[in-house]
Amino acid sequence: MEESSTRLNKYLALHLGVSRREVDELIRDGVVLINGSQAELGARFTEGDQITVNGKPVETHTDLIYLALNKPVNYVCSRKQQGDSPTIYSLLPEHYQSLKSVGRLDRNSSGLILLTNDGDFAFRMTHPKFTKVKIYEVQLDHDLEPLHQQMISDHGIQLEDGRSQLSLERLSDDSRTGWRVTMSEGRNRQIRRTFAALGYEVVKLHRTNFGPYSLGDIQPGDYKLVDMR
Repeated sequence: MEESSTRLNKYLALHLGVSRREVDELIRDGVVLINGSQAELGARFTEGDQITVNGKPVETHTDLIYLALNKPVNYVCSRKQQGDSPTIYSLLPEHYQSLKSVGRLDRNSSGLILLTNDGDFAFRMTHPKFTKVKIYEVQLDHDLEPLHQQMISDHGIQLEDGRSQLSLERLSDDSRTGWRVTMSEGRNRQIRRTFAALGYEVVKLHRTNFGPYSLGDIQPGDYKLVDMR
């Protein structure tokens, strides 16, 4: 039976924690070798091949890892610090810092972030065709009018990148500022933009669920290994 092969740039992007475009640049620069020969763009490899980048060996077999992290406010989901905002990778030990985040939360948002070295898993969790439900707890700067609640839940709000329809549930019977928001999309800052279109500011946004995964008892800044489901 013929051995299955893996696309080199996809694997190295996950292993090195960089983009595929950056890997392709390394290949063009001639610093990626497979079994001692210079790799070419579009190259594939099989388990057991010897891969080096800048003379350093890269393992061709990696155990798949899945982490759930409770991201605090003021941390960013990038590898480079942005101003005074640290990255989520500063919360992880060195051996997990090559993992890629599955989607993002903006700096002012908190809650569940998944990280993995499994590109197929990341694709299934983020591509719109797989419709992964996400749940957030949201605090507004003032009470949400019943009419606006109905507009968001029943009809949707037209944004510059399309209609946004969210499922809303009050977090407390005696307040109309706290809401549980359920959605299956994931456009950039969609929740904040939806409420802003009606004159509300989201002062707190905290993700509790992403597909079958939930924060559970993970404390802010902590993480745990999770099983793929």
